[in-house]
Amino acid sequence: MDSLEYSEQMRDSLVNFLSRLIKTPSLSGHEENVVVLIRDEMEKLGFDEVFVDNFGNVIGRIGSGKTRIAIDGHVDTVDIGDEKQWQRDPFSGECDDEWVYGRGAADQKAGVACAVYAGRVIKDLDLIDDFTLYVVGSALEENCDGLCWQYIIKEGGIRPDYVLITEPTNLALARGQRGRLEFKINVKGVSAHASAPERGVNAIYDMAKIALEIEKLNEKLPRDEFLGKGSIAITQISSRSPSLNAVPDFCSAHVDRRLTNGEDKETVLQQMNNLLHELPVDAHIEVCTFSDPTHTGLVYPAEKYFPSWVMPEDHVLLRAAKECFERLFNEEAEIGKWVFSTNGVATCGLFSIPTVGFGPGEERFAHAPNERVRIDHLVKATAFYSVFPQILVKSLKNERGN
Repeated sequence: MDSLEYSEQMRDSLVNFLSRLIKTPSLSGHEENVVVLIRDEMEKLGFDEVFVDNFGNVIGRIGSGKTRIAIDGHVDTVDIGDEKQWQRDPFSGECDDEWVYGRGAADQKAGVACAVYAGRVIKDLDLIDDFTLYVVGSALEENCDGLCWQYIIKEGGIRPDYVLITEPTNLALARGQRGRLEFKINVKGVSAHASAPERGVNAIYDMAKIALEIEKLNEKLPRDEFLGKGSIAITQISSRSPSLNAVPDFCSAHVDRRLTNGEDKETVLQQMNNLLHELPVDAHIEVCTFSDPTHTGLVYPAEKYFPSWVMPEDHVLLRAAKECFERLFNEEAEIGKWVFSTNGVATCGLFSIPTVGFGPGEERFAHAPNERVRIDHLVKATAFYSVFPQILVKSLKNERGN
């Protein structure tokens, strides 16, 4: 029996597990209950080792071979928004013949469920090869993408050679995404009584000058053939003054800068400093820092810098993923990118670990009311994850001429 047939036999078990995951709310920073659920399922399915690290990631290991492969899926979700827009209870985990419904169904508890059950397929069909497979249910991704992997690699002693991310791709292969840098522009002014504003320097007016230049800059940012155009937007402004009858002496703007291929933190900060230098303002830039605690209480601060990343189409990882898809499904794999962010900003963007994406679910349902995932996607993704490590190892051996 091949992995696709075996995964089909597990259809009901997959749906049941995903339904239980959805019924267990896991807002970012509050994933403790779903982590226990996943840990227990991994242990029941016979993973060689299962543990929860100090960050709160749940990690299951299969095998102890040379090539270290990680299959990653984040276990946290965003909130439900306006519950009146939902046709079903967002935490019911309801299903019909075609879909499983609820918050996290597509983004991305389906990917987690499939990766966990792929472990069972690997065990039962003896698909072990010269690899060590880590199935990672990562925490806090929605609040700070990639921070979980910064911890795993820097503190946890696990640095995979290759990473497969299970975020929704509609069963296509994803080989990159735009990045992001979040920073503040802080402007200093001089307060004065509002009855004589000319005696002061209005920090809001100076920020307005900057805002107009940022609007112009957005139109000039470079476009990458694959990832598309970079962008910049002011998303929040706040000010300070002694009273509502005084000229504000301080104004701060939060800036969301999306990075395309070839842009990084240093180039963006230089670009912004050049822009500010050309204006008659007293302003400086402050890169934002994330410091919210994980569900374990750990505070692991990091800059809110999430690099863009792109994998070449001819890379052995992508070739192996294509071979895996085409062997299982007898059709050519579609290759694209994510428009949203993933943990690949850390694995590939920060640490240069070859990374590829393949996941059940459609991007259009992520963060939306009436979120859902196709049950057929669960079966196919499970089969893919179970065969992929073995195919990758064989591809590596062929490339080395072994």
